Formats: sequence, C-alpha cells, structure tokens
Amino acid sequence: MSYEWARERIATAALRAGRSPNEITLLVVSKGQPPSAIQALYDKGQRLFGENRVQELLKKKPLLPSDIQWHLIGYLQTNKVKQVLPHITLFHALDREGLLEEIARRAEKPLPTLIEVKVAQEETKHGIPPTEVERFAERVMKEPHVILRGIMGMASLTHDRTQIRREFRQLKQIFDRLRTRYPETPIDTLSMGMSNDFEIAIEEGSTLVRLGTIIFSS
Repeated sequence: MSYEWARERIATAALRAGRSPNEITLLVVSKGQPPSAIQALYDKGQRLFGENRVQELLKKKPLLPSDIQWHLIGYLQTNKVKQVLPHITLFHALDREGLLEEIARRAEKPLPTLIEVKVAQEETKHGIPPTEVERFAERVMKEPHVILRGIMGMASLTHDRTQIRREFRQLKQIFDRLRTRYPETPIDTLSMGMSNDFEIAIEEGSTLVRLGTIIFSS
C-alpha cells in the first residue's frame, strides 16, 4: 500500500463514476503516526491531515510545517474545545447541541464545521439522526462563529456492499437537501469514505475521503 497507490485508486473510482478526480479531496488520517511519516507525505505534496484525538494533534502540530491544514475528525469532548479550536481548519464531528454551544462560546474566529450524521447501524457510532439533521443545521446557522460546510458520516462496518452503498446514498441525499435549503452558504463538503469503503463513497458522491490504513500499512 502507498500514498501514490491510494491517489490512483481515488482517481480511478472518480472516473468510473463519471466524475473528475479533482472533485475528490484526500484527507490523510495520521492518528498513531510519528511526525516523520507525516513529513514524508508532506514532502510528496500532501497538506491535509486528520487526527482523532486533541492531545495527539496538539503534540504533533509544532513539530511539522506550519502550512499543514489539520482536521479534527473524532469525537470532541466539550472540555477540549478551547484548546483545539485555534489549531484546526475543519471540524468533522459536530454531533450534539451542547458541543455546538461550547464551540460558539469559545471560538475567536469562525470555525468551518461538518455535522456528523449517524446512518451506520453500530450503537457506538456518534452523530445526529438523519431525521434531525435539517433542524440541527438550522440551529448551526444561527451561530456566527460556526460555518456549516457540509456533513460527515460513516457507513456500517459490514461486508455487505449494498448496505454500505445505501447508507452513503442516504448521506448524499441529506447533503443535497442542505445545499438546496441554504444556497447562499458554503456547503461544499461531503466527508464519507474510509480505507475499507472509499471507492463506493466516491461513486455515491463523496467530496472528501479519510484514508489512513491503506496509506500507512506496509
């Protein structure tokens, strides 16, 4: 597995779906990786990296080039909001009202954010239920320091590709409804697809895939 191979698979999946590879953004999930591994990908041109844990992100960031764009993609505790906000360019996991209120209270500048939507079957997955997303988006829109850029979701962990495709299709429908409802806002990011299912996600309309395992595994 390699970075170049992953990018090639992204391009192939996009073309297969009648899309331009340029429509797909690659976010490299660097959790658990040393700064040297991140630097190696930076040297190849990669600038977007995602971390799950606040402390790991804050530890790595000062050791790496300042033009890296850091995304926080994991569950965020409200007591960690203040320390991480200045260091991220996109937050993928807005999943509850209390967190929204804390971000709005602590943010010194507008934070681009994705609503996490729960379409997967696992109880351990976080997110806003599909039926509540539009109501929650309305609430987000009222906060001047939170910029809604789109949604993020994970498919169920299953070998049933039909189910995975159905769940990604549901996310795409929600994304399209939000774009229609708020045409004047910068809703442009549908973050779905990881190492085990990103090609299906691209075929179903993903604009950003989150890949770690297939890039870093040897």
